[in-house]
Formats: sequence, C-alpha cells, structure tokens
Amino acid sequence: MTARPRRSVLCLPGADANAHEAAKVLDADVLIFDLSDGVAPDDKAVARAATMTSLRAGGYGGREIVVRINGHLTPWYKEDVMAVAACTPDAVLIPKVASPGDVMRVAKDLREAGAQDHVKLWAMLETPLAVLNADSILRTAGDPASRLCVVVVGTQDLARECRAALKPGRATIVAHLSLFIAAARAYAVEIIDGVYTDIGNAEGLRAECEQGCDLGMDGKLLIHPDQIALCNEIFALPKDASEKIDDASL
Repeated sequence: MTARPRRSVLCLPGADANAHEAAKVLDADVLIFDLSDGVAPDDKAVARAATMTSLRAGGYGGREIVVRINGHLTPWYKEDVMAVAACTPDAVLIPKVASPGDVMRVAKDLREAGAQDHVKLWAMLETPLAVLNADSILRTAGDPASRLCVVVVGTQDLARECRAALKPGRATIVAHLSLFIAAARAYAVEIIDGVYTDIGNAEGLRAECEQGCDLGMDGKLLIHPDQIALCNEIFALPKDASEKIDDASL
C-alpha cells in the first residue's frame, strides 16, 4: 500500500474559485486543479491565475494537490509549466501521454523552469498508443529524473478513441485496464481508475469502484463531491493477494 492514500481523486475546474474554497473541507485524498479538458480556450489564462491564487493561499491540509496542465502541443503549455513550477503543487498531471518521451519532456521542462524536486509527475493514459506503449511509459518511473509516480486511466477518452461502447461492467476495455495495471505494478507506480459520469447513480458507482478495486486500482478519479464517501469506503482496505491463497494449496 502507498504511504499516502489516493482512494478519492477529485477534479476541480481550474477557474472556479468557489469550488477551490469548498474543497478545503471535503474528504477527498487528492485534489486535481484542472487547466486542461475542463476549461474552454478563452478561459485558460483565467483558470491558471485562479488556480495559482488558490494554491498560494493554501488551506488544503494534508490533501495531495495536483495540477493538470495542457499538453505540450498546445499554446498554453509553456505558461502552465512556468506557473506550476512557481507554486510547487505536489504533482503535475500530463494529459494524453502516449510515449516515454512525453513524460521525459515535461520532466525536463519542469526542471528547467525551476520546479523543486518534490514536485512529481502524474500521467493520463487515455489513447490507443498509451495501451500499446504502456510498458515503456511506465518503465520511465525507474529513472528519478522522470518524476513519474502515478498514472490515471482516462476511460472515457480511451473508449471513444478505440471506438468502443462503454457500458456497465466495461467489458470492452477491461483488457486495456488490466494491461495498465500490470505495467504499474511492474514499475511500482500507483494507478487511478477513470471517472464514473452518472453522478446520481450510487449503485452504478459502487459497482464500478468495486470492479476497479478488484482489478488492482489504487483509487478513482471523481467529478463530484457526492462520489467521495463511497469511493473512500471501497478503496479503504485493499486486500493483499496473499490473503486469497487457499490454505490447502500451501
């Protein structure tokens, strides 16, 4: 088990200062301030400024603080890197990682921007190329210069790019999830399951959290505070595989 729990990973809109303030009293283990997918192009600068203001103000207690930046091919990437290097969150989340070079590029840019060594990298795995390159991407975690310590599976984007239907049970992408989990375990990286979008369906959320936990996920990406308690409950006591060994086989 990780020394730092990552059962519930709540995504916050980068531009929403009210959501930033409300998050200070939530029971989420991790807060992700999103400058990427959840922000319209015209609002990118506003989201970056609001996020930096909130992080400098602090008040988030022991929660792990992560900033999801825009990808390196976007016009907002360089300013995002400079901003997070200055405000030193616990980690930076990179979207759409498809190769080892994507990880090492951001790690290099953070270092050159003056980011402190304790600022780690999280990587979103959400494309067919990420599936094919899972071993080489996760292998970079063995190099301290990569800063990589956590990956997050973007299940919605992954299914869409694979042209797969995403139905209860997620049968169409279980093989992809299992491959990511195997690579994460091989290279001692934590792995976070993707979002469950039917916010009012507690039964469906429970089933998907239980599935993710059974597969070997360490926690789940969330999009609403109402999902936190259930997620914390299910991921609270992961079972060690050794406990499942039948005594008769010893």
